[in-house]
Amino acid sequence: MALMHTPICDFGWQAPDFDLPDTDGEIHTLQTLRGPKGLLLMFICNHCPYVLAIIDRLVREAKAVQGLGVGVAAIMPNDWTVYPADAPDKMAAFARKNGFTFPYLIDAEQSVARAYDAVCTPDFFGFDADLGLQYRGRLDASGRNAASPDARRELYEAMQMIAAGQGGPRNQTSSMGCSIKWMA
Repeated sequence: MALMHTPICDFGWQAPDFDLPDTDGEIHTLQTLRGPKGLLLMFICNHCPYVLAIIDRLVREAKAVQGLGVGVAAIMPNDWTVYPADAPDKMAAFARKNGFTFPYLIDAEQSVARAYDAVCTPDFFGFDADLGLQYRGRLDASGRNAASPDARRELYEAMQMIAAGQGGPRNQTSSMGCSIKWMA
């Protein structure tokens, strides 16, 4: 498990198009996922200790962001032949167990993770209504620790600004997590 940090936000970078299946086989595209106020894409997986430490807050924030008119989806980029805990059947169980209100997409060829230059799980991409990147930060300051009751909701606050048409915050702290498990 290599510890990685996401790069700084490249404001306005346009989201590459894609089509990926969810755990039920339904195909989703950039256009079908986007909401009227933007899109939040999250690269996550089932086994990463960083994702497991924040999954309850991630699901809470995703619901709140959806309430702002922002589409939300999670993408699993790992090679599940080497990490079977991330296999599609396990993804479906993980999504059910954690109450996902958003699609959990399978990037079997890792082409979407490469197109987005995703580096770790979790890796958050917050896009505005025109699908320009406005946020590439973290969920909050807790990392792998339990969040304090007064932890700032960095991702949610950024997505509020984006949904209101104000762009993303200029000061963003990189997300941190496990490296993506690339195919050999």
